[in-house]
Amino acid sequence: MIGFAGMTHLGIVSSLAAAAKGVSTVAFDPSAELVAQLSQGRFPIDEPRLAEIWTAHRGNIRFTSQASDLSACDPIYVAPDVPTGDSGESDLEPVHRLLDIVGKAAAGRTRVLLSQVPPGFTRALRDESLYYQVETLVFGRAFERALEPERYIVGCADPARPLPPAFRAYLERFGCPILPMRYESAELAKIAINCCLAASVTVANSLAELAEGVGADWSEIVPTLRLDRRIGPHSYLTPGLGLSGGNIERDLSTVTRLADAAGADASAIRAMLVNSRHCKDWPLRRFGELVADRVKHPRVALWGLAYKENTHSTKNSPALAFLSGLGPSVVQAFDPLVAAEARYHPGIVQAKDPLDACRGADALAILTPWPQFRSVAPGDVATAMKGRVLLDPYRILDPQACRAAGLQQAVLGAP
Repeated sequence: MIGFAGMTHLGIVSSLAAAAKGVSTVAFDPSAELVAQLSQGRFPIDEPRLAEIWTAHRGNIRFTSQASDLSACDPIYVAPDVPTGDSGESDLEPVHRLLDIVGKAAAGRTRVLLSQVPPGFTRALRDESLYYQVETLVFGRAFERALEPERYIVGCADPARPLPPAFRAYLERFGCPILPMRYESAELAKIAINCCLAASVTVANSLAELAEGVGADWSEIVPTLRLDRRIGPHSYLTPGLGLSGGNIERDLSTVTRLADAAGADASAIRAMLVNSRHCKDWPLRRFGELVADRVKHPRVALWGLAYKENTHSTKNSPALAFLSGLGPSVVQAFDPLVAAEARYHPGIVQAKDPLDACRGADALAILTPWPQFRSVAPGDVATAMKGRVLLDPYRILDPQACRAAGLQQAVLGAP
């Protein structure tokens, strides 16, 4: 029997993934109210396959608010989400609190810290029976990542010692490589992965913007890079609106702070943060050129508030960055999971669907690439709108159909 403590996004997905692997699972959270909701299949998160996995494997998982129920489990994962502030600093209090509860309730059991923590955190706890495992949570793809991990990175007090048998047996169920290493290496490995991802994102975004200015089309260039064996087919080469979500920018900020303290040079990492913020302003720059300089107090249709598709999270969302600089406008917004709220913009109103958002609008901005937006016909968009400007950084709508409908489509990385 395996245990999970902390039923936030990471804990819910990880415990359900364990249940889906046929493991008897105890899922603990101190909130009795939350546990009651989870026990009824009412989850405070949105993820593809969530309902399917719950329905098929609910018999393998039991939610509880009694920490003593974890005493029968081995290992026990401690897996609360780690909140990140606007300055990129992590709030580790939820991790300390749960570690203390689990340590008292299940003394002697193998405990595995799954939440992301900065290098040095786990060693400083001075508990050599504790392990640290790099989490693989990606919003919108959480179950895909949890059920089919590429590898497990496990931080240990002494990587030369074998992993506890029950812990190793659980990891082996997933059929991927297991990489034990010292605590600090595992903690930094997570940040290294995000830095490499950020480098790829920064290259794609920088050269896509250059493509707009020199008459090139970035979508024609990407296949040439995919076919280069030194870069590979899985590189992140699709241009976007900076580094959204919370984790990557948090990790870049962590590296700059650690490097400054250690006397190391982090100017390249710092440049990624600057580039990310520049990319987030692309919709505002194009909106100013195509709409704001010509229409006073324009009516704006907005598709998407989440920071990416298949999630309800708005952390570092390009849509919110756009709204924060928009000025006086009526914004008719639609997102499949996120409600339009006045805290996002004083003039925002909720639309019932994508075409409802377009009615009478001077411009449409598609700032989250939800797949269902692709099925909307550009001709219907043009009929509903008053103006003709379409800000479509992710090329959601077919360019040829947009031209045929008379829409002026602005795309990232294309002239």
